[in-house]
Amino acid sequence: MHTRLRNHPQYRRIITSTLALGALLALCWGIPAVAQFTQMSPSVGSPVPSPIQALTAGRAVILGIVEGVTEYLPVSSTGHLLLTQHLLGINDAGAMKDVIDAYEIIIQAGAILAVLLLYAGRIRTMMNGVLGRSQEGRQLALNTLVAFVPAAIIGFLAEKYIKQYLFGLKPVMLAWFVGGIVILLVAKARGHQEDDHGKSLEQLTAPQALAIGGLQCFAMWPGVSRSYMAILGGMLVGLSTMAAIEFSFLLGLVTLGAATLYEAAKHGKDIVASLGWINPLIGLALACLSAMVAVRWMVGYLNRHGLAIFGYYRIGLAVLVFGAVMLKLVIG
Repeated sequence: MHTRLRNHPQYRRIITSTLALGALLALCWGIPAVAQFTQMSPSVGSPVPSPIQALTAGRAVILGIVEGVTEYLPVSSTGHLLLTQHLLGINDAGAMKDVIDAYEIIIQAGAILAVLLLYAGRIRTMMNGVLGRSQEGRQLALNTLVAFVPAAIIGFLAEKYIKQYLFGLKPVMLAWFVGGIVILLVAKARGHQEDDHGKSLEQLTAPQALAIGGLQCFAMWPGVSRSYMAILGGMLVGLSTMAAIEFSFLLGLVTLGAATLYEAAKHGKDIVASLGWINPLIGLALACLSAMVAVRWMVGYLNRHGLAIFGYYRIGLAVLVFGAVMLKLVIG
């Protein structure tokens, strides 16, 4: 009976999901936590680090890995980077905190490069469409731009308030927990549908793309996850799971690219002056490499399984962080 249970597909799925969850936890929480206890961050009562001290080579590696692994997974890269800042003790870099925060947006360029490399064929089709050589590419490029419009407008109007009220562990924990429940509910409602039951990316219309873009705006709350909102939006308008995931990658190129260019123009000189070139480039390189691994794993995993693992992960992480915060308050 035990052998029969081990060979059961559902049993193997549970084991695979558990191992994947453990890997995510190790990369996105365990590494910064280990760094905290190996003196890579300042001890309690030590002076606030300068930016150049805050972004050591070790921290650049950690931030790059966390950004790359979490950017396209439905777990919220912004939330993980905020948590990592706390674990590494760089959540308060004094007057230069804006520089550190801006850098953590600019390292998205590494994740952007990963998708450009992995989906070079699709990007080439879109470029041919822009040049008038491909009707299919032109429609996809138009849909991507249409989906970007809501985030561009709301981001421009609400940037100050989002950073002031939502960039903290409490809002992130809430978003992780609620988002995890939503993922599990959606996964249960969809059941084990085959991927080819949905529409292909070529069948996406401009109004449907606009709806996906509108849903993506909820991800301006750190912890919600831009990628999941785009994937969920794609599913809701009838795309297959794989088509929804691919569109979330393409939409991310525009959304993340715009945010990266904005921060680079605004704080680029300050980042170079305060942090130098080497350590920021280390973070970019690691973000690219880890994003390529994460994207390949995600596509392969979701070809066989559903999104439920990410729901469990988000809920587990929210509970874990909440428990750590409460313990810290009790201990003082």
